Amino acid sequence: MIHRRLLMICNITAFLAVMLFSCGNPTSVIQQLASDDTLSGVVAYDVVFYRSDSGIVKVELQAPVMVREDADTAFIEFPQGFHATIFDNNHRVVSEISADYGINYTDQKMVEARGNVSVENHQSEQKMLSEKLFWYQDTKMIYTRSKVRIIMPDKDITGDSLVSFEGFEEYSIYNGQATFEVEDD
Repeated sequence: MIHRRLLMICNITAFLAVMLFSCGNPTSVIQQLASDDTLSGVVAYDVVFYRSDSGIVKVELQAPVMVREDADTAFIEFPQGFHATIFDNNHRVVSEISADYGINYTDQKMVEARGNVSVENHQSEQKMLSEKLFWYQDTKMIYTRSKVRIIMPDKDITGDSLVSFEGFEEYSIYNGQATFEVEDD
């Protein structure tokens, strides 16, 4: 009887020892699993992102969903669209851009916007509409091979493609047509 009890106590002790020591993870393993390096993707909802320079907000970006992937091809994706507002130093709106879908290929420094793309420059009172737009951050160029429309207070220009500097001060529209107001003398 004593022998049986002793055997049962040894078995229970051995079982508890195995359970306690086999389930434990060293702190370094836990830290590694929780680090950013092991999280290749992140999804965020109802995103409001601010970029500032010297404490002054320069950009506000809003999106219902943001997906960040840091794998082989790193990107930030806005599968349900986005709206970005760019401000000057006095927090006045300079321009706005929105689209039904957006993706920023971070390594290539290229942004693609698709579906109801709208770029509005409040200073020059110009609004550009297209279905697709590429922004190459290294060269500071905007490019599209989709139909494009530029609306100004006195002109309406359409074409089948566009190349522009990112500030939209100078641009080239290909196969363009324009409607503009002419004053009667």
